[in-house]
Amino acid sequence: MRWKKQLLTLTPYQPGKSTESVKKLYNLDKIVKLASNENPYGCSDKAHAALQTASLSMAIYPDGYATNLREGVASFLGVEPEELIFGNGSDNIIQMISRALLHSEANTVMAIPTFSQYKHNAIIEGAEIIEVPLVNGEHDLDQMLAAIDENTNVVWLCSPNNPTGTYIPESKLVSFLEKVPQETLIVLDEAYYEYVVAEDYYQSINLTRNYSNLIVLRTFSKIYGLASLRVGYGVANPAIIKALEPAREPFNVNSFGQAVALAAIEDQGFIEECKRKNRENLARIYDFCDQNNLEYFPTQTNFILVDFKVDGDKVFQFLLEKGYIVRSGKALGFPTSVRITVGTEEENEGLLKVINEFLVKKETEGLTGK
Repeated sequence: MRWKKQLLTLTPYQPGKSTESVKKLYNLDKIVKLASNENPYGCSDKAHAALQTASLSMAIYPDGYATNLREGVASFLGVEPEELIFGNGSDNIIQMISRALLHSEANTVMAIPTFSQYKHNAIIEGAEIIEVPLVNGEHDLDQMLAAIDENTNVVWLCSPNNPTGTYIPESKLVSFLEKVPQETLIVLDEAYYEYVVAEDYYQSINLTRNYSNLIVLRTFSKIYGLASLRVGYGVANPAIIKALEPAREPFNVNSFGQAVALAAIEDQGFIEECKRKNRENLARIYDFCDQNNLEYFPTQTNFILVDFKVDGDKVFQFLLEKGYIVRSGKALGFPTSVRITVGTEEENEGLLKVINEFLVKKETEGLTGK
């Protein structure tokens, strides 16, 4: 078969290990998954109730326009329904953008390391990929601007960034937006927006009103706790939405996801409580790292990237065999680090005890980053 040549060497997205497979492999009674930045508190009671009471037929296609969810999100954000596009998770919208704008005669600019799906989709579309290294874990916006040329169709900004948890301050972002050519689409991926507490973070929805080449992506998979239902959305000038719609597959957001996401966005008390608990538990991890001289990037998310100065796979494997699944930094561009989702107080206490065991092992055995 005449496959696209780029597919033949492209590695599929590698999700975190499942809890059941780890239980069987290591004969463990309990597994704590802290690898995929899911909400350890689940979803709100209102969202759960909406799933239980939804009078939806599985034989009927979803509302292809996501009418009720569209109206609910528009009202919540203070935008017009025409400024929204919905996806099977925000990953789906990344795919739409790539399909609509990237091709062999175009290039795309992104940071490195950042969310892998920007590059993944660009490779599939055959576009030239220009990667600009992070500086101290942050986007180098000056170098990203310098990399943009007449063939740049998309620039990706992940803020807060995955896997570092760092963000772009408002003044730097606005300065950047002012200088990007109008014909280049700027994608501002805010999957972790609801966790942000930084005072100099920007109001991205307002920015979409001032910059007609900006689209903001958000998701219900993280703090809303609806990862299994796969619902994400984009906010942009109606002209961008109209141009993107033909690249959206029909009925791409399932009926149950639409109903539950609508209920979830109406329960902001739950979101604020999750945000508060996240910062409290994150502070405990900061304290542990400081006491043990472990370097990390201060984060605006529900995860933290910690540098153990040891092969990240070794840290990952040690924790895995103790019943804790984290994410090795090797595949994320930080080979001596691991990325840890901030869990509940109980989960974090257990994890930190196991990490302490690893640090003792590292000291006694003289483990290094090689």
